[in-house]
Amino acid sequence: MSRFMDVHHGMRGITADQLKQAHQADLDIEKEEGVHFEKAWADPKSGTVYCLSEAPSAEAVQRVHERAGHPADEVHAVPLAV
Repeated sequence: MSRFMDVHHGMRGITADQLKQAHQADLDIEKEEGVHFEKAWADPKSGTVYCLSEAPSAEAVQRVHERAGHPADEVHAVPLAV
């Protein structure tokens, strides 16, 4: 499994409850794609949301987000961490 950071733009004004609901929508179906979403962060002012996951591929991450109703604008592999 590899780690991925994905980015969503255009979510200006997102609330903590909305972020929690979107994250839960991913969690509800993640196993079907072999993905595990670890955490999500948001900047309501800029409308940017970030999600960290472990997955077999960037495409699997995107499929979960698409099925949950919030496709990612970017999905980046994160091969190194400290």
